[in-house]
Amino acid sequence: MTEQHETPGGVSGKALQRDIPQATVTRLATYLRVLAGLADEGVAIVSSEELAVAAGVNSAKLRKDLSFLGPNGVRGVGYDVAKLRTRIEDVLGLSQGHRVVLIGAGNLGRALVGYGGFGVRGFTVVGIFDNDPAVIGQSYAGLVVRDVARLTDQIPALAPTIAVVAVPDEAAQDVCDHLVAAGLPSILSFAPCELRAPAHVEVRRVDLAMELQMLSFDAARNDAPALPEAAGAGSARVARRVPSQNHPALTHPAPVEPARARPQRRTASHATTPHSATEPSTKGSVITP
Repeated sequence: MTEQHETPGGVSGKALQRDIPQATVTRLATYLRVLAGLADEGVAIVSSEELAVAAGVNSAKLRKDLSFLGPNGVRGVGYDVAKLRTRIEDVLGLSQGHRVVLIGAGNLGRALVGYGGFGVRGFTVVGIFDNDPAVIGQSYAGLVVRDVARLTDQIPALAPTIAVVAVPDEAAQDVCDHLVAAGLPSILSFAPCELRAPAHVEVRRVDLAMELQMLSFDAARNDAPALPEAAGAGSARVARRVPSQNHPALTHPAPVEPARARPQRRTASHATTPHSATEPSTKGSVITP
């Protein structure tokens, strides 16, 4: 168990969790990974700039993210790696560690249970379940595969806090229902289908095929040739914006005032702003749970 730190106001990490945006939580997990690596290298103090570069964000965003945790760093000195790591673990709910049960001992399930990175991050796999007679009773990573038919009965003894579902789509909802009935509060599913669960149960879905499709889209967009703004409306390709100063077709000469036979009455001049046709900038985005 790691020591819990509190802000000067006496607010613990658990109380702060409700106020932290989801995007910040995702980056906190990245900072925690970087801090763990720094600790392994024997680094005691890290500056915000160094931590930001290692995490792939700008230092202003990093400081804003860490401000949700209360005072941490010392101006001109930096962050204490061990203390900041402990603070983030507290806010992410990792101080007590998590016991994980895995449902599905197929190729993906066996790869997950054999991954050593879970343990060092506070996640311990305590049970594996499957319905295949050929794998029930087999041992993987020191754990014997149990019959999923006994899932509800054996959950209390294992006392898990998180369940990982790595079963085919057609079985995922039934497994989810059994996990909910057994009292599991958090479920991570690798099945691409949406799972129905009560509001008090947190379900997160990892769709590997969708992530690959988004990567494919990004690659296709980056390889697409630049097109002028005035592309035909019927084109299915998204045109990339081309600055007007670099494209002669989009440069409009100033209108020439025609010669007049006699002087006109002077009136108050009104400044006008030239308008040019521009198309909205669109980006592919992935909504992460």
